[in-house]
Amino acid sequence: MAELQFAAPETVNQAIKILGGAKGKGRILAGGTDLLVQMRSGRIEPGFIVDVKNIPELTEIKKEKNGYRVGAAVSGARLGEHKSVKKKWPGVVEALELIGSTQIQGRASLGGNLCNGSPAADSVPAMIAAGAICKIAGPKGRRTAKVEDIVTGPGKTSLKKGEFIISFLLPEKPKKSSEAYLRLIPRTEMDIAVVGAGVSLTLDNQGICTKARVALGAVAPKPVLVEEAGLILVGSKLDPDTLEKMASACRAACNPIDDMRGTVEYRTKVAGVLATRATQIAAERVRSGR
Repeated sequence: MAELQFAAPETVNQAIKILGGAKGKGRILAGGTDLLVQMRSGRIEPGFIVDVKNIPELTEIKKEKNGYRVGAAVSGARLGEHKSVKKKWPGVVEALELIGSTQIQGRASLGGNLCNGSPAADSVPAMIAAGAICKIAGPKGRRTAKVEDIVTGPGKTSLKKGEFIISFLLPEKPKKSSEAYLRLIPRTEMDIAVVGAGVSLTLDNQGICTKARVALGAVAPKPVLVEEAGLILVGSKLDPDTLEKMASACRAACNPIDDMRGTVEYRTKVAGVLATRATQIAAERVRSGR
């Protein structure tokens, strides 16, 4: 086995150059909460580890004209302490804060949670619901992509050779908007989601929904944006009949597996339940101004 090499670049361009020299055997280290476990279990054997935590673009949280820019290596603990982000995008923050223990929260990042490619990643449905946009760097320059276009299957992403995510843009929302994320797990803490549901919506002054996005996790080979569910909510006051139609759309979008944590039937039913509850929580946050 070749000797494992390590580098901690201080700029994005340095990281790109190092990854290019690794000839496809380089792996990004942000928090390491997935990467190190996979290495120790023998699932992956990278030749080069590139620690990106010394690159300012990957560790900053800053206000921009169109929203907030969150570095891909920002930890759950740091994001949870940012009052403005927590108020504007509560679903994203509460989803990231559900990952692991207090110790893990000091390391686990949005970028790592997404690029691990897990169908059950908690932060991904929440980011999809929020309409988050990735900024990606690679040997051919920089580009952007929607979060829902990154994961292509279990453990797989659309990132090209040598590419990595620099940051996420959480786009500014209209007034009277909010979000929520819920998941079901077998235990009370520190478990993988059986189902996850993220909802983002906007209400007008009469309480009518004018915009909505609904996303699910752990019910298909990758996190799913359920566009029909969002469309059903728009134009309604989120009455019980509308919520049931939305839940039905969520159930129809499910393509889960049977495993020790849940059956296909159970996951499909729970998807509709969690999406309904997340919608109600998001709507209450709008009404209460939280």
